[in-house]
Amino acid sequence: MLAILMLCASIVLMPIPPATAAVNTSWVVIDADTGRLLDGANPHEQLPIASLTKIWTALTFIESEPAEEKTVISSQAASAEGSSIYLEPGSEVSTNELLHGLMLRSGNDAAMALAEHAGGSEEGFVHLMNEQAELYGLTNTHFTNPSGLHDEKHLSTAYDTAMMLYFGMQNDAFRDIASAERYTRTGEQPGVWENKHRLITSDTDAVAGKTGFTKAAGRTLATYFEKNGKKVIVVTLNSGNDWSIHKSLASKVFKEYSIVTIAKKGEYAVLPGITAHLKKPIKVLLNQEEKSKVSSVMRIPRNETQSSFGQWTVSLDQEPLVTSEVELKRE
Repeated sequence: MLAILMLCASIVLMPIPPATAAVNTSWVVIDADTGRLLDGANPHEQLPIASLTKIWTALTFIESEPAEEKTVISSQAASAEGSSIYLEPGSEVSTNELLHGLMLRSGNDAAMALAEHAGGSEEGFVHLMNEQAELYGLTNTHFTNPSGLHDEKHLSTAYDTAMMLYFGMQNDAFRDIASAERYTRTGEQPGVWENKHRLITSDTDAVAGKTGFTKAAGRTLATYFEKNGKKVIVVTLNSGNDWSIHKSLASKVFKEYSIVTIAKKGEYAVLPGITAHLKKPIKVLLNQEEKSKVSSVMRIPRNETQSSFGQWTVSLDQEPLVTSEVELKRE
């Protein structure tokens, strides 16, 4: 049983109207703290995403936690079709170097080498990628390879792809790689790799991301932006002017949205004899119209112990945005 305390009234919120877009083109902007869709056109339209696939390849590999830190490059990996970091068959390369080659230079050979290392084969790793996609709720995504080479069944959406980057940036190892401006190679093939995502190296608000292109998919781009504590992810699929569009969409959100503190950290008397302790403030990204349309609910378990935990959930238009744990103390 749960006792539910309403902290403020809920008001109906009209959704942001989607912009018009051509067929086979889509884009989204999401809140990088909550995953909330802020704006977009055809956000759930299944389309080819090209090398944005490698966002999920990198995260799936990192989360598989392979024991060996180096791998021997197979002939199949070295001869992978498409963009390459020019791996030599039989050479021994660190998985960290392969991950940087995957994300910074979009190496299809790196994708194959990582897939074989973690999954035993390309097919085995793709199975892991799809399992992870299902686990994370990417319901409109299906992979057939780890690099993004065109296949009629290899599809995702702008929203799912943005969520791939959202989940990836919560992983410290992924974040370090995806946000690197360059990587210095050592060993058998020394040199320096520059990140192909030019906003990361030229725009101070762009923190991380991934580029992509195939003839079937067109230009695809994912970018994670941060400014004054505000964080957003922009994804465009089949957009020829993607660099400018990403900067424009991020700037629009940074201008129109602000970080609103819903609750400060501290003690709250929620019921007679019960005090809730919030360790961290609850903050959400809202535009002007949304500020008066937020509701909060605290769920308190019914038990007789002196100390227990409850949940403080903040919602917008009855859709949960963020949930924080509170420590409950009973007198």
